[in-house]
Formats: sequence, C-alpha cells, structure tokens
Amino acid sequence: MLIHGQPFRTIWPTASGAVEIIDQTRLPHAVVIVALETLDDAVEAISTMRVRGAPLIGVAAAWGLALAMRADSSDAALTDAGRRLKASRPTAVNLAWAVDRVTAELAALPLSAREAAAYGLAHDITEEDVVACRRIGENGADLIAAAAALKPGEVVNILTHCNAGWLATVDWGTALAPIYVAQERGIPLHVWVDETRPRNQGAALTAFELGQQGVDHTIIVDNVGGHLMQHGRVDLCLVGADRITRTGDAANKIGTYLKALAATDNGVDFHIAAPASTIDWTLTDGVAQIPIEERDGAEVTHMTGALADGGLATVQISAPGSPAVNFGFDVTPARLITSFVTEHGVHPASEAGLGSLPH
Repeated sequence: MLIHGQPFRTIWPTASGAVEIIDQTRLPHAVVIVALETLDDAVEAISTMRVRGAPLIGVAAAWGLALAMRADSSDAALTDAGRRLKASRPTAVNLAWAVDRVTAELAALPLSAREAAAYGLAHDITEEDVVACRRIGENGADLIAAAAALKPGEVVNILTHCNAGWLATVDWGTALAPIYVAQERGIPLHVWVDETRPRNQGAALTAFELGQQGVDHTIIVDNVGGHLMQHGRVDLCLVGADRITRTGDAANKIGTYLKALAATDNGVDFHIAAPASTIDWTLTDGVAQIPIEERDGAEVTHMTGALADGGLATVQISAPGSPAVNFGFDVTPARLITSFVTEHGVHPASEAGLGSLPH
C-alpha cells in the first residue's frame, strides 16, 4: 500500500541478510525504517510492538528464525529461538503457527542447510500473507457491495476497531482489505475509526493508512460506536482477530466485545476478517482457553503525542499514584459474530461453518 504516494510493505529482507521493518511505534508522526539483524532484534520488535497485528507478527517471527539460523543453526539454537519468539506475544496464534511451521521443517534438515531453508520459508510465508489478504479483501468487499445495494447512491458506513489494515499484515490487511478493494470498485464508503485505547492504534495507524489511501474516515472515541449504531449511522462492523477457536469465538483488541454487543442489540452485522491461520483448532471455548496478554500499566496512565514544534513527548494522563490494569485483548463469543471473512470465503461463526477450512 502507499505512504506519501510510494508503495511500501511492512517488512522486507535486505541483500545483507538483515530484515527491515517500518517502526510502527513512530507512526503516524514519523516514518522510520529499522533494520533487524539478530534474533534479539526480532523478539524486541515484536514485544514492543514495532511490528504488530496477528498476521505480521507471524511473518516477523519467521524472519526472526531466519536471523537466528544465520547466527547458529544448532538444534539448541532452533529450540531456543522458537521458545523466545512464542513468548514475545502470547495471544496471537499466527506467531506460534509460523514458528511451528518453520521449526518443524528446519528440524528435519542437516545443520548446513537450515539457514538457507529458513530464509526461503520466511519468504514463502511473507508472499502467502499478501495473497491471502488480497483474497480476504475480495471476499469482504462483496459484503460491502451487498450493504451498498440496500442504500443505492448513499455512502456505506463501516465501523472498525484497532488496526487490521496493511500495517497489521505484510500488505492489504485483513479487516481493511475489503475497504480498499471496495474503494477500487468505486463503492462510496466512509469508515468510523475507533481510537482504540490505550495504544491508540485506530487513531494513529488505521487513520494514517486510510488517509494515505484516500479513504474517507472519521476518528471517534471508543465509546461512541454504540451511539452511532442506535442512530442508524453504522451499516456494518468489520474487525480483525488475533485468535479464533474452532467453535467461532474470537480474541481481538480489547473493546471488540463491547462493539459486538452493541451491534447485536442494534441489528448491525458484525464481521471478523482474518486468515485461516488465525484459527486455533485445539480450542473450543475462547473465554476460558485463549490466553489474554496483560501489558504494562504505563500504556494506560501515559500517552505519547506530537508537540507543536514537531517533537514527541510522553505525558501522564492519570491521577499520580493510581494503579492501572492493561488487558490487551478480549473475547467475542461466536453468537455475537455474523460471519468470518477468510481467504477461502465467508463463513458462519460456528464449528460447522469453520470446519471446511484447511487445518
């Protein structure tokens, strides 16, 4: 997708064997490219959210294993690298999926072949993500077209939460991919962008990329969504997911569950867009079984933004001395989800509906 009119991906290899990323902790105020040279660099980039979004951290983990094998291709190094990468962000299943896929293939190879194979696998996973996201976009755009057909000549209003655009993947995105494809098709649309506290990925990242693509949008505070739905100003909700159970429960950024409740109460379709790799086929109860990452409370009590002179500053916004809890995700039960949009099509939110997907 585009930044200042130039095509970018979120992650790419270099001729030297390093991997470069867009540092998403610096967006939207600065576009900074960071080189990852080692496994330590990859783990740090994932855990600090320089790269974030379930599909992207899976891709980043694959490249992290390649960087690890460049330094040491032993069995011990492979095992340690996989363990450290999995621990860097525990909720998104794409990370563990990528690590397990690469680790299994490398473990069967002689040590001398592992580095080249790791780089090849990371490249394959990268390109597969781009293709999957474009297909998600095509499938989801059909839902937007259906909503447009119900109000000919009018704008389709879509509410999204957090960032599930191209910045959360290698390119195109998951929940925003249908919006970009619908834009290509000439469907008039407008996006309500939840700010997504506490890290403000909606206000900072979703708004940034929609603006770069020329998509009409408006930033709203997280608690406005229900009000908009009550007044008929949302035609459908479209969000991503970090882990989906085989029965159709879905973990996504904290606050998603509340949007799904409001959508159900107001008869608004609530769709989740994600690649099939986001499904954890071992789980049946999302609330009980999906691990929920708890992050530093400072993300709640402090906020970073741009000053009038262009510099950045972090300020405290809470009462001094008050503790804060910071759960990164919540789980939306399948009963509140209209459908899942994957690279394979649109599926009912149930075990039967997801059962036909490859696993």
